[in-house]
Amino acid sequence: MKTYRFSVIIEKDEEGFFAYCPELQGCYTQGNTYEEALDNIRDAIRLHLEDRLSSGEQIPQSELVSLTSLEVAI
Repeated sequence: MKTYRFSVIIEKDEEGFFAYCPELQGCYTQGNTYEEALDNIRDAIRLHLEDRLSSGEQIPQSELVSLTSLEVAI
């Protein structure tokens, strides 16, 4: 069994949490809690990868990803 590592973004909004994987186009989900969104995106990524592998497609490898925040004054 091979292990892959991907970036995951989880954002909170008024309806819960939205999660997506930037390296895998169209791979996104949601959840009522952070933990549920994290579990759901893990499942979505696994299903996405299984589909790509069964179709003979390449699995993109993640480059170095940096996430930061900054303040902007206006």
